[in-house]
Amino acid sequence: MAKTFTKEELQKYDGQDGRPAYIAIDGKVYDVSEDASWQGGKHHGYTAGQDLTKPLKRRVAHGDSVLPGIPVVGDYIG
Repeated sequence: MAKTFTKEELQKYDGQDGRPAYIAIDGKVYDVSEDASWQGGKHHGYTAGQDLTKPLKRRVAHGDSVLPGIPVVGDYIG
């Protein structure tokens, strides 16, 4: 059974001080901790621990094409 993350829970996974870096997109939570582009929980002005569905769809050049290579760790309910 997949873990379910609320907004408050997801915020704990910000990639700071050794914590894992998780992001939510389209109701799924992804672990970007091992992705070099998310070092320190930040990526091109975005911060881990958040729902990035809208910013990803509006502003990120690669869109969601990179998601298949990132581990899913749960579901996001906001």
